[in-house]
Amino acid sequence: MLSITESTSTPTETETQAAAESAFGVDLQAALAERPRSMSPKYFYDDQGSRLFDAICELPEYYPTRTELSILAACAGEVAARIGPRPEIVEFGAGSLRKVRLLLDAMQAPARYLPIDISGDYLQHSVQALRAAYPALEVQPVVADYTQHVRLPAPLAGSGRRLGFFPGSTIGNFSPAEALHFLQSAAGLLRGGALLLGADLIKQPDRLHAAYNDAQGVTAAFNLNLLVRANRELGCDFDLDAFAHSAFYNAPLRRIEMHLVSLCRQAVRLAGQSYEFEEGETLHTENSYKFSIAGLRELAQRAGFRPGPVWTDPERLFSVHWLEAPAAGDNEQKEQP
Repeated sequence: MLSITESTSTPTETETQAAAESAFGVDLQAALAERPRSMSPKYFYDDQGSRLFDAICELPEYYPTRTELSILAACAGEVAARIGPRPEIVEFGAGSLRKVRLLLDAMQAPARYLPIDISGDYLQHSVQALRAAYPALEVQPVVADYTQHVRLPAPLAGSGRRLGFFPGSTIGNFSPAEALHFLQSAAGLLRGGALLLGADLIKQPDRLHAAYNDAQGVTAAFNLNLLVRANRELGCDFDLDAFAHSAFYNAPLRRIEMHLVSLCRQAVRLAGQSYEFEEGETLHTENSYKFSIAGLRELAQRAGFRPGPVWTDPERLFSVHWLEAPAAGDNEQKEQP
């Protein structure tokens, strides 16, 4: 299993208190206080977590990244023709900025690229590399949680339509209600433009199990890094050897679930409070829903998009969807439960 190195520095009492009042601290306290315990996967992505996820994407068992890259390489020309000249590209959860290069290379004089990511340090590092590769492109990073309300800068003078880009099947990390809410928000941000959305498809459970339980233990390290981050930033005392990675396919709910399983009865401290874990009790850290093409198109339509072409690989492992956003004059979509 891939080793995880914890920071040797210990936060001061003042730093710990401030961190406990951060969004991460507040959400972790709420997660530890409830039953069953569940934490948002967005907190995986500190700098180390982002790097571990990049390593996951290179694993032989992890098919989504290479499959989506092959689909994007094949459809990039058609995407460029559909969005038109001088587009502005808005990428939600930008990460390493690898996939967007396929779109940039195909597009006619893209006006600006707006990558949104919650991990500011990692985003800045990725942006530097992209600027070096595309010196004529205006790149304006937005450090934000795209699951919350995001304010984008006004369109550049003379720019074309906005293309939202949401690859990696990150849409599957949301609950069905959260996915609908995100798509409704994206439809508002992209009015008159479109969204290019990657979505993982339903498939044989053994293929899914292998993808989230790799032989090198990188996914396990990624999962456990959440506890490393809590220890470093929040002054927690999680014992990494007392928790184990667990990932499995929940077929009735059509989702992979990732958990951190307590291997013994133990107590963990956060912000002066003690939280008991029974042996076998878990902290649920991520869901990854799998979609049918028809189901994803129906969800997008409910959010206000007009579904267009869908591109897949020969094995139909993964899908990339073109979704037209409503025009600026259209009526706002009402929130749906």
